[in-house]
Amino acid sequence: MRRRLAFFGSPAWAVPVLEALARAHDVVLVVTQPDKPKGRGLKTQPSPVAQAAERLGLEVVKPRRLRRDPEIAERLRALDLDAAVVAAYGQIIPEALLQIPRYGFLNIHPSLLPKYRGAAPVNWALIHGEPETGVSIMRLDAGMDTGPVFVQERTPIGPGETAVELSERLRDRGVALLLDVLERLETARPEPQTGEPSYAPLLGKEDGRIRWNEPARKVYDRHRGVQPWPGSWFEHGGKRVKVLEMRPVDGRGRPGEVLEVGPEGVRVATGEGAVELITVQPEGKRPMPAADWARGHGVAPGVRLGGG
Repeated sequence: MRRRLAFFGSPAWAVPVLEALARAHDVVLVVTQPDKPKGRGLKTQPSPVAQAAERLGLEVVKPRRLRRDPEIAERLRALDLDAAVVAAYGQIIPEALLQIPRYGFLNIHPSLLPKYRGAAPVNWALIHGEPETGVSIMRLDAGMDTGPVFVQERTPIGPGETAVELSERLRDRGVALLLDVLERLETARPEPQTGEPSYAPLLGKEDGRIRWNEPARKVYDRHRGVQPWPGSWFEHGGKRVKVLEMRPVDGRGRPGEVLEVGPEGVRVATGEGAVELITVQPEGKRPMPAADWARGHGVAPGVRLGGG
């Protein structure tokens, strides 16, 4: 059965969700974040979801603040919506709007709720070294990811999987689950969340700082979790060096001590074991092999790199 839907989303991650909904249902309105300046020239650009919606011929609105836009509620009421779908929209949906669609607002959340409620569930699951995660299809309520859950699916986390890769995999599986829930809205009964909640706040720049005193596996897990932003980084010579590729390896030394500069990279000791830096990007420079950076900056065995 085709449903009348509104879609709330903004980043590129949400575009495949919109595309899948537009194929299977009638998306009668797309709500996204306002245009923002981007690039060196700071030219104003629409969000990826806005661009996709325009390509699909869908109506788009870009309220600056949902809570302060009285017209959005009137517009939603006039559309006679079966449901609204939220995928990384970027604003909290006011409680007054949640009751407008016949079956409420549905959300794809890439965690096993109530674990990792909040804005960055995939990132923190990786940073904390979780062996598995999952995706939940939930109905929004007034709380932060506290609404009842229609369905959840678990999945192991790959040992080298990054936040970008994992979030896209969870999204794609979430789309299939969402389409199934939309098919059976009349009979689907979401269940209250059970278990101890945990939280996944937005990442800050400092979350990407490499903590050399931690075990190599934790250093690597954090590296996977802070992709693509803020990325892993350390300081050397008063400048920040971003680590684009690394891997855990054998080694022993003082945390942050360079053990070897070899053809494959720069081996650095951690609190337990070591990591090999493969590709780095010095502040204001282009990406380069870590070994080339080390040789060019006099970084040899015995030098200690800055960090945490």
